[in-house]
Amino acid sequence: MAFHFPRIVKAKQFLQRILSSPESTGVPRGHFAVYVGENEKKRFVLPISYLNHPSFQTMLGQAEEEFGFNHPMGGVTIPCSEEVFINLTCSL
Repeated sequence: MAFHFPRIVKAKQFLQRILSSPESTGVPRGHFAVYVGENEKKRFVLPISYLNHPSFQTMLGQAEEEFGFNHPMGGVTIPCSEEVFINLTCSL
């Protein structure tokens, strides 16, 4: 039995485009870049396995609502403070 989550499928398709683009240089295989911050964005490189965690999926849903899936910086932009993001990723 397979579960399909449209939001996750869109995010994975977007990440596949990013990972194959020239702007993604410096990102190791099996990872993806995200930009986090409310005013100034800081770049983080995360393992793709984070996409399976429900709390990270919720954060991606918020990013989709605010920014859509068109990210000119070459990575997903996540609309939260660095502190909140670091706390979340440390608990994954």
